[in-house]
Amino acid sequence: MSDLDNIFINVRARLQSEGVKLWEEPYYSEELGSIEGALENLAKEYSRTLGFDMSRCKFILTELQENALRKLAARREFSATGIATFKVRRIDNRNGTTNMLDIKCDLNSLGSGLQAVIAEKLQLPDQNHVKCIAAGRMVAANATLAAQQLKNNQQLIVIVGDGNNRSEALYERINRVKADVQAVVSSQNRLVEMEDQNGSPVFLPPAENRALLIGLGFCEKARAAMLREDFEEALLLLLEADESFATCDSQFLESVDNYALLNLDIVWCYLCLKNVTQLPDAERRLAVCGRNFRRSYGDSFERLYLLKGKACPERALIMRLQLLQGVVMFHQNRRDEAFERFEAAGMLLRELKVNADQLALLVEMGFEETEARLGLRSCEGNGNVELAVQFIQERRQQLKDARKQSKAERALQRRLMRSNANDSDWVNPRSVCTLTEMGFERALAIVALQRSKNDLPKAVELLQTESDALRAALPQTSASADTVKLAHLLQLGFNEDNVRVALEATSNDIERAIECLLRAFQSEDELKQTMDRVSRMVDSKGQDLDGPSTSNAQAAPPSPIIDAVMRHARSEIETYKAYERFNSDLSQNDMDYLDLPLVQEEKILAEYLNMLQQ
Repeated sequence: MSDLDNIFINVRARLQSEGVKLWEEPYYSEELGSIEGALENLAKEYSRTLGFDMSRCKFILTELQENALRKLAARREFSATGIATFKVRRIDNRNGTTNMLDIKCDLNSLGSGLQAVIAEKLQLPDQNHVKCIAAGRMVAANATLAAQQLKNNQQLIVIVGDGNNRSEALYERINRVKADVQAVVSSQNRLVEMEDQNGSPVFLPPAENRALLIGLGFCEKARAAMLREDFEEALLLLLEADESFATCDSQFLESVDNYALLNLDIVWCYLCLKNVTQLPDAERRLAVCGRNFRRSYGDSFERLYLLKGKACPERALIMRLQLLQGVVMFHQNRRDEAFERFEAAGMLLRELKVNADQLALLVEMGFEETEARLGLRSCEGNGNVELAVQFIQERRQQLKDARKQSKAERALQRRLMRSNANDSDWVNPRSVCTLTEMGFERALAIVALQRSKNDLPKAVELLQTESDALRAALPQTSASADTVKLAHLLQLGFNEDNVRVALEATSNDIERAIECLLRAFQSEDELKQTMDRVSRMVDSKGQDLDGPSTSNAQAAPPSPIIDAVMRHARSEIETYKAYERFNSDLSQNDMDYLDLPLVQEEKILAEYLNMLQQ
């Protein structure tokens, strides 16, 4: 932020407090235009009272007057024609430049129409390269601007995918990430699962679980982009995550840290992109984050400090929140409140700084830099290497124990998810384990939880008082495996026990059985071996796939079965490849979201404190 921005904020605030209207007399008239003498006198007065250079004050007043006149003209045009004017800010994070454009578009046009107008203005060949953000939401291409509540004279951010990552445009990378995240989350192999901070699984109804996992997937990829300082890509991915989270229960969202961190990260991207046009959205998102932190940690973070000690690594998130709150207050000219936030952020920053030599020592000892920094920050006094090592080892053991303890719950969750249950059929695996530990049959426990909508005490009551009715509701025993289909699948190299289970579980539906068998494979190599084996069979017996064998060899399975195996195997391999791409740039440390180096935060804090003191 420049000194000129600081003057702009002060001058604008003074104009608003005094009710000065630069688009009216004595500063402007329809006949004469801008009245230089009146503007110069006002600039001299503000220069004297605010302590800024007079020429700079006049420059700011002239710019504010021109902005006001443009808005006035846009209002008149909108009243006469219905054509809206948008103040569009194009951000290019790579060279640090920002362009301001006036874009005109009918509010009844689709979002794609607005993209086309902007693309034409910027001389871009493809409107899909244009991503518009309005009030913290991406403008959808297939809905009208009016339906998305865009308004005349609204300010928009535009991010353009010029492309620099192996010749891929930004929008292509975003689309690839979206496809990979959805493929990974949709996989029945449970390639990604949700855990709490202690490594224990989190179980939710299928639809909500899917939406949250997709949102968290976008957040992880956004965090990787932020580490590369690619804040344009990060912001677009975070807004995708926001849309995914929006389909979840709002009370649940505001009770978990992930949603708070999403909002915090979005505002951080606004700041790093030097975008103050989204100030109202930034204030709203920081309020959501603050409410969540107070609910989780206490009004003064007393619950957090009581549970984890005053040296907990979560202080880094609190520091960033206070810094961003201070920045928003500064731009609102709430300077005293901003100073208080900056002071609090500065105090935490000093506490969180780690000794570079101690950090290097822990890395030399074989610890990752992330866990070394978190270990040092988590020690009282911030700098005891022995305590840091103890913290890291205890954390590793805690995660190991939690994941070992939840192994049975995870296995049960996979079986339940593979049964294609919808939200109304879903049961919490942890509740099933609890009931079986109490001595109830697993099958009856599942039916009781379905009927009680996962109300554990009510399920216990049903098991105790209505066990006969529950038993009558158990699904009928599945039919035996079809011998012909069994033989065909055995020819393709599948294990006999697995084939029998798959056929019986799917009532001899060959397509679903093949799908189950291939999903049971634990690696991409197993899938490729199956495809190679089937391909060789096709090559050697291609003339006899649908008829009797003309040799002593057994006839190959019918072509629809072979086609189904090849199709499902390709689909599963693509899912594995999507997972590899998704996972390629992600940190494997579960606490990396707390590992803020705080270098940028320190620079921003110093910059704003310096402007407050001017």
